[in-house]
Formats: sequence, structure tokens, C-alpha cells
Amino acid sequence: MKILIIEDDKNLSSELFNLLLSAGYTPLILQDYSKALEEIKNTNPDLILMDINIPYTNGEILLNEIRKTMNTPVIMLTSRNNETDEVISMSYGADDYITKPYNPTILLLRINAVFKRMENPSNITKYENMIVNIKKGTISNKQKEIILTKNEMIIFTHLLSHKGQIVTRDELITDLWGLGEYINDNALTVNISRLRTKLSDLGINNKLETRKGQGYILL
Repeated sequence: MKILIIEDDKNLSSELFNLLLSAGYTPLILQDYSKALEEIKNTNPDLILMDINIPYTNGEILLNEIRKTMNTPVIMLTSRNNETDEVISMSYGADDYITKPYNPTILLLRINAVFKRMENPSNITKYENMIVNIKKGTISNKQKEIILTKNEMIIFTHLLSHKGQIVTRDELITDLWGLGEYINDNALTVNISRLRTKLSDLGINNKLETRKGQGYILL
């Protein structure tokens, strides 16, 4: 699996490179920050580790650009222990978020968790007038195709498999991040909000409801 490191601190990027290499991954380091998006597309990595503070732009803006055309999983790295940065990163489509100085073991576990979620077999299903392509990470109708992040697709397929039933927040959090450490409760709220927006873009409104004190239901 190719992992692209977007970290302009040469010492940190070198540490990440060696950590990933020793874990059996194929690490790559972004070289030209002035053409970051172009280099990402040319590299076509399986996962991106990206710092928020990078030259020419910032990681959150670059992540937003990535999400317009790519479904590549992204884990954000930052030295800021700031909930606002976390929520912004998740709203732009990050699959996970970890603060520096990071624990190498936890970082590798987070990466492994993302790749496990990607191992689901190819599957195409339908909802309303839409085609749901799980492996491709898209929902589409005849006029438009929307790209979902991995987390958004996990949430949507879980709700779809329990259509008409209330799914608790704890169930979704476990499905997303397992029984161990996860980002925090706000991350689920942000993902649900983004999913609603994308469904609305396809003309599906008021179908994903919040049931206060209970969870969520897809109608």
C-alpha cells in the first residue's frame, strides 16, 4: 500500500517514512508543495498522511480540493490540540485525525483501521433513485454523481442496511472506529452533517433523521 506523506518538516517526514517502511508500507514524500494537488493525483496513493501547516496553502484547504475529485483516505496530522481544527478537518473530508507528537503505535493502528475499512468487497446497491457503489465510494442518479468519504459511506451503508430502524450513535462509532480509541463524539456529528448535505445535492431531502436521545434513522 502506497502512503503519501505531506509534511514539510524534514525530520518529521523522515521519521514517518522510516516508520511506514518498517511497517511494510510503501511510503512517499510530497516534494513540490506549489503543485501539491497535481503531485497527489500523479502519485495516486492508497492513503495520505497530511499536516495542517504546509507551504503555499494549508492542509484543510488542500484536503477540500482533494475531496472534489478523489476518495483517497486522508489522516490529518497536526501539533494543534484544538477541537475547532479537528471539526474543520472532518468537515472537509478527513477520515481520521491525530495530534503531534503522535504515538507511532497508535498512528499505525489508525492507518490499519482505515485500510481494513477499504477491504470490503465490491458491492453495488440502490436507494431511492440512486445507485450506491460501495467500492467506488459514490452515490449517483442519472444527472449527478457524488463522492463520499470512507466514513460517510460506512455510515450510509450501515443506515441503509437498517433502513427504517433507529441506529444508535454508539453503533455507528463502533462501526467507524472500532471499540478502541476514536477521535471524539463530534466527528460522528460532522460526518452525518456532510452526508445529509451530499444526499440533498442528489435531491434526497429529510430522509436522514436525528432521533434525539436515540440515534439516527434512514427513511
